[in-house]
Amino acid sequence: MLTTKKKAKVIKNIARHDTDTGSPDVQVALLSKQIDELAKHLKKNPKDFHSRHGLLQMVADRRSHLRYLETNNKRQYNSLIKKLGLKK
Repeated sequence: MLTTKKKAKVIKNIARHDTDTGSPDVQVALLSKQIDELAKHLKKNPKDFHSRHGLLQMVADRRSHLRYLETNNKRQYNSLIKKLGLKK
């Protein structure tokens, strides 16, 4: 789970404007941060299958947001991929 401070920091770095909390960019960034933290948890707890299922759902959700961005705004998609360090 992301703390409020971590979430605010991620939103601040990616947001398009001051009150932006729901754009695809922000959602992808938050999902990426949650995926990273959950992956660390699963390395310590390899038999936690419920968390693994949640991780797979988050990865699928992030993929769908990225696909939306790629089809609608290619330039923004490329800049987000660079900012987050994701690969195609």
